[in-house]
Amino acid sequence: MGDLLQGTLDLLILKTLALEAMHGWGIAQRIQQLSADALQVGQGSLYPALHRLELDGLISSEWAASENNRRAKYYSITPLGRKRLKSEMTEWKKTAQAIALVLQEG
Repeated sequence: MGDLLQGTLDLLILKTLALEAMHGWGIAQRIQQLSADALQVGQGSLYPALHRLELDGLISSEWAASENNRRAKYYSITPLGRKRLKSEMTEWKKTAQAIALVLQEG
C-alpha cells in the first residue's frame, strides 16, 4: 500500500496507544499486525508523527527498559489525545461512508 496520509497515520498511532503504552517499533508492528500486513509504517514517517503528536500534547513519552532490556522511549496517549481520537474517529467514519457511497455509484 502507498504512503499513509499524515492525519491517517496520526489516527492509527492514537488508536494503537489507546490500548497501551508502546515504543515506536512496537507501534509500527501493531499497526502492521492489525491491518493484516496491509499497512506498513516506516521509521521515516513514524518518528516525525510521534514527535508532532507529542508537541501537540496528544501523547507523552518516557524512557524505560524494553522487553530485551534495552532503553526505549515509550509513548502514551494523553487525555487530550483520547479526546482527539474520539472526534477524529467520528470524522473518519463519516468520510469513509461518503467515499463508499461515491464508489458504489455507476
